[in-house]
Amino acid sequence: MLKTTKTFFFIFAFALPFLACNHKKQSKLNIDFNSLQHICQHRLTDVIVYDIFNPPVASRIYAYSNLAYYEALRGKAKNTPSITAKLKGFAPMPLPSDAKNCNYNLAAVKAFFKVAKALTFSKDTLKQTEEKILAQFKDALLDNVYQNSVAFGDTIAGTILLRSKVDNYKLTRGMPKYTVYTQAGIWQPTPPDYFDAVEPNWPKIKCLLLDSASQFAPPPPPVYSLANTSVYYKQLIETYNAVKNSSPTQDTIARYWDDNAFVTQHDGHLTYASKKTTPPGHWMGIIAILSKQQKASEITTAKVYALAAAAMFDGFITCWTEKYKSKTVRPITVIQENIDRNWNPILQTPPFPEYISGHSVISSAAAGILSAIWGNNIAFTDTTEVQYLGLKRHFNTIKEAANEVSISRIYGGIHYKAAVEEGATQGKKIARLYTKKFK
Repeated sequence: MLKTTKTFFFIFAFALPFLACNHKKQSKLNIDFNSLQHICQHRLTDVIVYDIFNPPVASRIYAYSNLAYYEALRGKAKNTPSITAKLKGFAPMPLPSDAKNCNYNLAAVKAFFKVAKALTFSKDTLKQTEEKILAQFKDALLDNVYQNSVAFGDTIAGTILLRSKVDNYKLTRGMPKYTVYTQAGIWQPTPPDYFDAVEPNWPKIKCLLLDSASQFAPPPPPVYSLANTSVYYKQLIETYNAVKNSSPTQDTIARYWDDNAFVTQHDGHLTYASKKTTPPGHWMGIIAILSKQQKASEITTAKVYALAAAAMFDGFITCWTEKYKSKTVRPITVIQENIDRNWNPILQTPPFPEYISGHSVISSAAAGILSAIWGNNIAFTDTTEVQYLGLKRHFNTIKEAANEVSISRIYGGIHYKAAVEEGATQGKKIARLYTKKFK
């Protein structure tokens, strides 16, 4: 009996440091889970800006990355439904091998960064942030919990990436470029750089929720005509005068919502370029601001990021389908050729057809989803552009911000009235579809 007692105390004494270590390890986890996704998201936006991804491609990266985060995190709250289960083309999301020993926040971070790294170029930048976050978890969690959580995040990301591999993105990389037509009223490359048309094959990308890219097709644009009684000409002159008679406030609004990923400036033989966030990146920033302001739970925040990103992804597909169907000429081309050769827009004209306004589409889509979840009567200050332009703007409602986006495109001289109005209408329809599907 004495020998057995001694053996027990020896084993207990030997194991005690490890038990204490494990207990101490678990108590060291000191991470603000409500801020975790914002950190991941902000780093992804930095990379998207640095890598100069155009708006449609940026929306795809945001959509898959945030869907991965949500699908990995949702297991933390019981009865939280899958989003991808109601979208098109996704396999069923896997479950953790050991649900009781899974840290879903860690899994979400791992899933997010694995997807983001797969879809971007500057992987090392993302990897650095990922490793810093994972190290905090590793120092605090038991080894089996850490490994199980990382493995679960990997499987979620892998399932998300399977869908990304068959959405026709890779196929469109090898398709022919846009053919330039010279007839009046049809889009042509615009000054100062006369870049090729951006993503002419984007209509072939598979939608996430929409039945097809033409589900919410807008009416045809106003018929091109320089007769002063035509609808087209009246809207052309409206844009011309908006720039010619621009007030300081209108100029600020135009520049604030520019969100052109790559803007060039020319000084003699020298060319300077600046990088800024994209339209979807701007709304990702607004989501961060609103979720913090509303003290949203981490699950709600993840849901908003995922749904808004997915809706904007679908929005670019539907918008680009119309752009390369109607091939509407930009104001700068018509005005310089027919009205005023010295006229220039406030904003640099993006290199793709005019109708409809992409920023109007995705802004109304995102605003509609945010308003459905948090209500529209929320005043907020948008500080997203502080790091790019040193500017911030206050809005009384979410939809007020989306409405300002639309009018900014006329103030900036890059769109006609019909394009922003029909773009906003299309975005609202997409938002209603998403909010109805994911009540």
